[in-house]
Amino acid sequence: MSFIKNNFANAITLGNLFSGCTGAIHLILGNYEITAICLICSLILDFFDGFVARALKSNSNLGVQLDSLADMVSFGLVPGLTMFKILEPFGSHLAGLSLPFEIKYFGLLITLFSCLRLAIFNLDEEQKYYFKGLNTPSNTILIFGLYYAFKENQSFDFLLNSDILLIILTIVSSWLLISPIKMIAMKFKSMKLQDNYPKLALLIGSVIILVIFKTVGIPLVILYYILISIIFQKQLNK
Repeated sequence: MSFIKNNFANAITLGNLFSGCTGAIHLILGNYEITAICLICSLILDFFDGFVARALKSNSNLGVQLDSLADMVSFGLVPGLTMFKILEPFGSHLAGLSLPFEIKYFGLLITLFSCLRLAIFNLDEEQKYYFKGLNTPSNTILIFGLYYAFKENQSFDFLLNSDILLIILTIVSSWLLISPIKMIAMKFKSMKLQDNYPKLALLIGSVIILVIFKTVGIPLVILYYILISIIFQKQLNK
């Protein structure tokens, strides 16, 4: 029984990894709807592995390492592959100029910086009640959310049909992952209402955005998350 108890959270983490691998495969095959389902599963499992580990008091260094390795696939490889797919139609032409390589590989910059961000997070003991830089799940929701909304109803076509804007988005997304900007984390340092205004503003605003904009609202929620985090920087510094 103790073996099951000590490794139950790790099994959930491996479920996240399996879901991420499956999502990456289907993204390459062009089945973006299945990838979306896999990402939702990975997000749920990524939340519950830590919750279960704390509930069962089975936290371990192995679990920490497994969590980062699983996230590297689900929230590192998948967004990089998503940008790879978005940039693929442009071939080796950037703003009319012929390049010696296909610019789709530039999308994997997001994967590289996701790896760097996860490594920094593992070494940074400061990020207990906030994130420093955009966390990898949020970045994945932003990048894949744009792609999903475009595939579903041609939303954000001004962005996804412009090679220059996509390159800029890739660079900004990569920078946000390792930026010094403090981002709201849904971890409660205290139960005082005034200490949780940023979380309440994030939660209420996100629900409103999703209700109004539906599918289009998925990436907009992440933009709102970044904005509201910047607004509450002083409070996050306390």
